[in-house]
Amino acid sequence: MIEGRRQLLRAGLAAFAAGPLWARGAFADDLTKTPKQMEGPFYPTKLPLDTDNDLLIINDGITPAVGEITHLTGRILSPAGEPIRNALVEIWQVDANAAYLHEGSSNAEKRDAHFQGFGRFMTGRTGEYYFRTIKPVPYPGRCPHIHVAVKIKGREKWTTQCYVKGHPGNEKDGIWRSVTDPKQREAITVDFAAIPDSKIGELAAKFDVVL
Repeated sequence: MIEGRRQLLRAGLAAFAAGPLWARGAFADDLTKTPKQMEGPFYPTKLPLDTDNDLLIINDGITPAVGEITHLTGRILSPAGEPIRNALVEIWQVDANAAYLHEGSSNAEKRDAHFQGFGRFMTGRTGEYYFRTIKPVPYPGRCPHIHVAVKIKGREKWTTQCYVKGHPGNEKDGIWRSVTDPKQREAITVDFAAIPDSKIGELAAKFDVVL
């Protein structure tokens, strides 16, 4: 079961994170720096025992989390367009019941016990990362979003948030609206698109981060 899961994650990375590699400095003038955003109060105070990049299955469990399966991919890049290797990418988000993996979550009693809620991935030579998670859902006061943090040795942790393109709640969300530059706002608002050949309604979202 565990080896099969590892093969699934490796295959997912190859399928969804593959693409043209960034040459050193290529298109650097066209890159928009991803804006920093607040970490928020719900970064896990106690990390789960399983912190891999598959948030749908905990350890060797067989019951998946509830939600729209989403393959979240992207690259971590420098302002010059250079891929950043060995960057630790972390994500955390609410489950399908809008509960965080955090004791301070307002509806913690409804938390999906099968949703990992937090994951990590170390980038490779092309700066790529990959997570299998669910499409984020809104909760009171916030539109759907995924928190993303990047940790690089010798540098301060860098944090932002990834939003769902076209969601009507975006315009009502003060944190989303706090990004006033149109290009930067576009950079953190991504399309969660249906995968054409998926028989179970999977989605794909690509979120490149330019530090």
